[in-house]
Amino acid sequence: TATHWEMHPAGDEILFLLSGAVAVVLETGGGERRVPLRPGEATVVPAGVWHTLEVGEPGRLLSITRAGGTETR
Repeated sequence: TATHWEMHPAGDEILFLLSGAVAVVLETGGGERRVPLRPGEATVVPAGVWHTLEVGEPGRLLSITRAGGTETR
C-alpha cells in the first residue's frame, strides 16, 4: 500500500499499468472504491478525487496528469 494519498485539482490522472498488479483506491462520498489493474489496463482518476495505490505485485505504472496544485496527505 502506498504511504500517502494524493489529489490533482487541475486535471484528471490516467494510470496505465505496464507490469505487476495494483488496485487504485478512490475516496468516494460513500467510502472507498477499489479499481484493480492488470498489465495493459488503465483507469482515469477524476480531478479532485483523493486516491492511493495498493500494490499486489511490484511492477511499473505510467501516470499522466497535470501536476499543478497536487496535494498529498
